[in-house]
Formats: sequence, C-alpha cells, structure tokens
Amino acid sequence: MYSKLKYNILLSLIFLFLSCQFPTDFDPVTVEQATENGDLAHESFQRSLDFTQAWLKKIDPESGLIPSNLQSKSDLWDPANAAADNYPFMVLTAFLLDEDLFRGQLLEMLHQEKKLSSRLGVLPDVYSFSKKGFHENPINMGHVIFGASEYIKDGLIPLNELIGPSPWQDRMMEILEELLRYTDEFTDLEKYFKRTSSVEEIHGEMLQTLSRVYWMTGDNKYLNWAIQIADLYLLQTDFSETNYLKLRDHGCEIIGGLSELFLSLHHLKHPKLAAYRPPLYRLLDRILVFGRNADGLFYNAINLQDQSLIDERIADTWGYILNAYYTVWLVDQKEEYLEAVRKPFRALNANYRNYNWEPGKHRGPLGSHDGYADAIESGINLFNRENDSDLHQWIDSEIQVMFGMQQPDGIIEGWHGDGNFARTALMYGLWKTQGARLSSWNPSLRLGAATTKKGTYFVIRAAADWNGKLMFDPIRHKTILNLPLDYPRINQFPEWFTVDPKLEYKITASDPKLSNTYSGAILLHGLPVELSKGQRLVIAIE
Repeated sequence: MYSKLKYNILLSLIFLFLSCQFPTDFDPVTVEQATENGDLAHESFQRSLDFTQAWLKKIDPESGLIPSNLQSKSDLWDPANAAADNYPFMVLTAFLLDEDLFRGQLLEMLHQEKKLSSRLGVLPDVYSFSKKGFHENPINMGHVIFGASEYIKDGLIPLNELIGPSPWQDRMMEILEELLRYTDEFTDLEKYFKRTSSVEEIHGEMLQTLSRVYWMTGDNKYLNWAIQIADLYLLQTDFSETNYLKLRDHGCEIIGGLSELFLSLHHLKHPKLAAYRPPLYRLLDRILVFGRNADGLFYNAINLQDQSLIDERIADTWGYILNAYYTVWLVDQKEEYLEAVRKPFRALNANYRNYNWEPGKHRGPLGSHDGYADAIESGINLFNRENDSDLHQWIDSEIQVMFGMQQPDGIIEGWHGDGNFARTALMYGLWKTQGARLSSWNPSLRLGAATTKKGTYFVIRAAADWNGKLMFDPIRHKTILNLPLDYPRINQFPEWFTVDPKLEYKITASDPKLSNTYSGAILLHGLPVELSKGQRLVIAIE
C-alpha cells in the first residue's frame, strides 16, 4: 500500500512537472519535429560559419579581398565570381550568426572592393593582387558588363532580399545606375561574346534585377529598360525557334527574367502584356515538349529550331526554370504549367538521390557540391509553394550529401562556387527555423520550428545560460521589395512564418512569462528570451 502511494505521488509529480514545462495544448509530435529541425538548422548554420571563417583565412593581406579561387585564380578578385558567388554568402552568414563580423571585416571588404575594383565609374572590374591594379588593360567592356550583371543579380540581390536597406543595397543601386548609362551596349552584346548563352545570361540577369528594382523603387526607367530587353526575345525575334538554348545554369536566366517581367506587366495592366503572351507561351510550351526527360527534368541544352538535343545531361537548375512556369501560372492559371512544376517531385525522390548533377574529371562519383546546391535550392523554393512529401524527403536526404562534401577545415572545393554551398545551407536552415533566428547566436544554441494547422512551434535549447531575442521574419517581399505577390525567384530566400505588424499574435510558451498576446509590430523587434543551461523552451504562435 505504502509503495503504491509513493508510486502515485511520484507519478503526480512527474505529470505536474511536465504540465509546467509543456502546457497540455502543446502537440508533442510538433514539439519533437521542431526539436529535430533545430539540430538540422544548427548544422546548416555551423557549416556556413565554418566556410566563412575558412575563406577569411585566404584573404590577400594588402587588399583585404578574398581570391576568386584558391588554385587558378588565386591572384584575382573577380566581380563575376568572388563578388557574385562567394563573398555575398559570407555576408549573409555573418548577418545571421556573427554581428561583429557582419559590421566589421565583411563591411570593410565591401569598402575595399569599391575602392580597388571600381573601373568605369563605380562599375567593378577584375583586380590583381600582384599587380595592385586591374588585371586587364585596356578595359574590356564586355567583361565589365558581365561582371556587373553577375554581381548584382547573383550576389547583391539575394543580400537585399534578406537584409533590406544596407550598404550592400547602396552598392547594388549605384552599379545599376551606372549601367543605365550603357543601355545601348546591351542591345549589341554579341560583339563581346561568341557564345549566345552568355548574352542570354546577362539579359536574363538584368530582366530579373530590373523587374524587382522597379517594384522596390517605383521608377519607370527600370521597367522601360526591362521592356527594351524583352522586346529582343519576344517581338524582334522568335526565341522559341532558337537553335541553341542552354537550360542549365547560366542560360536559364533568360527564362526566369522573361517570366518576372511578364508577371509585373500583368499587375500593372501594361499594354505590352498582350503582345508578349503568345511568344512567351510558344517558348515555354516548346521547352516542355522538347526540353524535358520522362521525369519532367530539363536537359542541359537543346535546339528548338530542329527539335534536337545538344547536351542530354540533366540540369541541376531544374527549379530555376520551373520558377518561371509557376510564375506564369500565377498570372494565367494555365494548368499545364502547374503540372510541369509538380511532375518531377516523385521522380526526384525515387531516381535522383546521390545523383551526379555536375560531373567533372576530378570531382568523384557525386560530382561537384555546386550541382547539389543548385538542385536543392530548386527544391526548397518550390516546396515553399507546393508542400509535397516526396520533395520534402528528397531535400532532407540530399542536403546531407552536400554537407558531406565540406572539408574539415571548412573549405568545400576551393573555388568561388563554395559560396553556393553556404547559400543553400542557409536556405535550408531558415526553412527548419521557419525564417526565425536568434540574436545573438552562438554555437551552444539550437532553434527549430515546425508548423501545424493551428500555428507554428518554435523550440529553443541552450547548452549554456543565454539571453537574447527570438527574431521573426517580416513579409520581406512587401517590406523590402514592395512586390505585388511573392512569386518564386532564382536565389530567393523563401518566406516561411512571417509576422505582419498590423496583426496580433497569441503566444503560448513553456515559460509562462512569455504567454501573452503581442502585436506584430512588437514581435518584429524581437521576443526577449532568457534560458538556463540545459533548458528547452517551447513557443507556440497562433
């Protein structure tokens, strides 16, 4: 009897403890999922920080800039490579994880880049560490245009979409303003580039940049320039009859660029929309017929004129192209385009695990991490719109393959594409935190999140005493870019759980002091949190 009484008292104490830790209306399955996501997010963030710190050890001591590559271009800072693909994702890593580094060495690197590499006004050019000056003389205008378009679209645009107003936004805008002086050069790029894919890449990058900056600023000069470029592909020629279309990175940029402008014109009720629709549809329809394999994935390059394959390997940037189909579907609700987006999901999970997306002679059986980065980014961006379980499983599987390609010292392969590793790792981590972050972050912390029909759960764990803030994601496509809607964009950092300053949010927390109703405006300044060593804090938000 006495033993049974002790057992009942002990059981009651356990239930009392659990009820204090976790209110009865918490869903234990969701709590556990958020906890697991915290481990996945932490690995993503730590690996990105390891990459950043490793590359900072490779800077040129005199200029303060990182080299484009650690092998063949170790003497050069290249706007199209170091500036566009590597440096920006060091900045984003520091923005999320190391404020001192963000406001210190990486900001100073921006100042040095502008000081040393600006060649034509503020337009950057390749800088040589050994020459302590420009790599090419005389100036190569084609290279300057290419480097500027790459730096803006691949590097500064993603920074801007996540951070907002900053010195990097200022750099983006001043380069774009300088490029406006050379719009005539963009109608005759063939004089600089023999391969048409380079021309299409530049035009596609500019269309994406101009469409987004138009909405951000409301200035018609950006829209008018975008229309001038689109006319080349949709009115002055029939691009659906091109004899060379590279669907792989980098040629796919033009498909995304044309779709972004098309959506913008739709929301503006612009008269050009009706003229663009038939040729854009012809292009997209012909790609679906001649540019895909049976799984719905795209070939590297095709000839639409004679309906033949040029490169039958599968493009790692499959989602970059499907972004365009989804965007046009948002405009016209053409069901074939939505079906095209959904078609690859099951096939990816069944047939494309451990797939060699980007083979090379010295890259081994899995190829380059860069192919994985683009393919996984493709999946994350579309999963944000289409919550598909097969796609979910594939992303979780393949990110671990990519993570395994990082070397113990933090370097991945030692070239500018290492930044794409961090870009996709950060995207993955922010998915697992539903866009939330901790200020200030340190390696002893774990933040994960999971969403149910009733709301979103955030679980924070601390291996040491910590106090700081839980920072929530604003509706960035509105607050930063002023876009009419959040359509999928290449290199976009998707929005997950976002806070509207005009709404109120009910919080239920395992720490009763935090349970309350908060305005969105207050939450956007951060929710103050204090944790003891070993504590797990659960926060549910309706």
